[in-house]
Amino acid sequence: MNEHVNEEPAFEIGVVIPRRAVQEKDESSDCAYVLVEEFKKVGFVVERVVGIADEFIKLAAPLETLGRAAAELQIKKRTHIGMDLQFEVEEVDAFVKQPDGSIFSWCERFQCYCHLIYGIVNNSKSAITLKFDGKEFHWEVGENLIQKLESENIVKQVFPLHDERKRKKLLRSWALHWWDFTHQPIDEIYSYYGAKIAIYFAFLGMYTRWLLFPAVFGLTLQLIDFGSLKLVVLPIFFIMVTLWAIMFCQFWKRKNSALLARWPISSTVVADPAYKIPGRKSSSLQPPMELIKVFEIDKAKGKEVFQRYEWFGRLMRFRNDAMVIFSIICLQLPFELAYAHLYEVVGSDVIKFGLTAIYLFAIQYITKIGGKVSVRLIKLENNENTEKRADSLVYKVFGLYFMQTYIGIFYHALLHRNFSTLRKVLIQRLLLSEVFENLLENSLPYLKYSYKKYRVRHKKKNEKGGSREKIQFTSRVEKEYLKPSYSASIGEELEDGLFDDFLELALQFGMILMFACAFPPAFAFATVNNIMEIRTDALKLLAILRRPVPRAAATVGAWLNIFKFLILMSICTNCALLAWLYDVEGKWKIEPGLAAILIMEHVLLLIKFGVSRLVPEEPAWVRAHRAKHTTQAQDMCSKKLLRTISGGEKTFGEVKKLE
Repeated sequence: MNEHVNEEPAFEIGVVIPRRAVQEKDESSDCAYVLVEEFKKVGFVVERVVGIADEFIKLAAPLETLGRAAAELQIKKRTHIGMDLQFEVEEVDAFVKQPDGSIFSWCERFQCYCHLIYGIVNNSKSAITLKFDGKEFHWEVGENLIQKLESENIVKQVFPLHDERKRKKLLRSWALHWWDFTHQPIDEIYSYYGAKIAIYFAFLGMYTRWLLFPAVFGLTLQLIDFGSLKLVVLPIFFIMVTLWAIMFCQFWKRKNSALLARWPISSTVVADPAYKIPGRKSSSLQPPMELIKVFEIDKAKGKEVFQRYEWFGRLMRFRNDAMVIFSIICLQLPFELAYAHLYEVVGSDVIKFGLTAIYLFAIQYITKIGGKVSVRLIKLENNENTEKRADSLVYKVFGLYFMQTYIGIFYHALLHRNFSTLRKVLIQRLLLSEVFENLLENSLPYLKYSYKKYRVRHKKKNEKGGSREKIQFTSRVEKEYLKPSYSASIGEELEDGLFDDFLELALQFGMILMFACAFPPAFAFATVNNIMEIRTDALKLLAILRRPVPRAAATVGAWLNIFKFLILMSICTNCALLAWLYDVEGKWKIEPGLAAILIMEHVLLLIKFGVSRLVPEEPAWVRAHRAKHTTQAQDMCSKKLLRTISGGEKTFGEVKKLE
């Protein structure tokens, strides 16, 4: 282990305390001094930085400190034989290293940091008097120091810091690397940001590469006039696009399993991605201890109580889902239909464009309110872990956005059967939603950051009596503290900023796929947008936002189910569009062409469910790799067990001889 100890640890956590007007004469009772000394006792490397408005304590943890915390938390890590075993500092070489050569992933390191920071308690025999800026209070015996200081508004925040060396490297190789449109250093992203963000960018990169085929096909249909062959070419395009979408979802599963095999992620993380961070509130409703005690005393009665608890939770989820659906039908549907009807009645294209812009602006706030209500409802559900709660939130909020995005388009396509209007709506939605949302999501964080810096400067100038002296932010840690966090628009209780990014992708996927026959070039729009999205999202994470708190998720979760649902919807909507194109007069007679479309719909639905049997979810090398590790683990366990048994028999024989 000595070879790892000599590496200089990077500062990865920042603790913010207000800048004091009064300095304490007795350092032993000074709150900031005591906090720094306690951090040093834990084993942190500490550096204090005085900013313009606040003071900052930067923390770095050597391997021995992280190893001790990992052992206390009983973190399981993957070994070289494929087994996940509890980490031990003495056996560090038995565990698989991360892609960047470190022992612990960023998610594991952050968990260890939180355990150590929020694990500082007063172990002395009496209360300790602490002073800060003229205020005096007592740190009681057994009391948590950070939580005490947070309650006294002395510790303002604990947040992750960017590693400047790794950040600049990622800027060069990722955010500013435009030559290869979809190339991304996924292993480096995983090492720096954790599995969940790396999985998102791997998904976005693969989705963008796969979009190139339908984009070329769609542009060909747009540029070449096929005349009477249009009714033959469009069904072929629709079939190819549907098969493309089905195969993409199945091959993503293979890509996901390959990434998990490549990264040393513990199986416990894959099974239960949530972990409790000490000092942070958890909204999970786990079975109370009273139920567990009842089960231990009387198993029959305990089973009955647990079943009642389980079904009560399911009924709560059903009630919440029903409330969301009812509110969508009663509140949002009339609003959407009113907009769609106005769009159909208004004659001027300029007014239509303005109406769409106002509608998109207004509906953002309506859906955000619905999202916040969904978050409150989910807190009442007894979901198993954080990711289950996040999936429940995804389904509820996507229902709101699905209605917002598509009901107007369905109105134009299926009720009025106005093909030219439908194309105009699709173009406006794609241009406005994609361009407007990209500008908004990248400019708003920068504006928030600039405003925070302005407020700090303005406050400092007022304290100096209106001095004209230019105030510069010299410390990097203070700049990071002022940057916005990577949080979801509906709130950061259950989801981070990836919620909005995945939602944007899902809505785009549904729009280009469900109306593929109406506007084939939409795939080219989506391809260009996603190429830009990869770089702008990377730049946003690396330069505009704080380093996100890592979340230990190993899949895209509920979003893949939503993509599959949108494929099913696309089969139905495109068949309806083709039937409408074929039956221009609206007689809806079962003629050969219309019958062929209906048969094609059922065949595609069968193919959708049959492809999962054709394409395995795991590559063969992943299965072989796992089988090899399982065999090695069994052999080692068998040999150890045999040695234990034979040793026990010898001991027993020696005792018998002595008798």
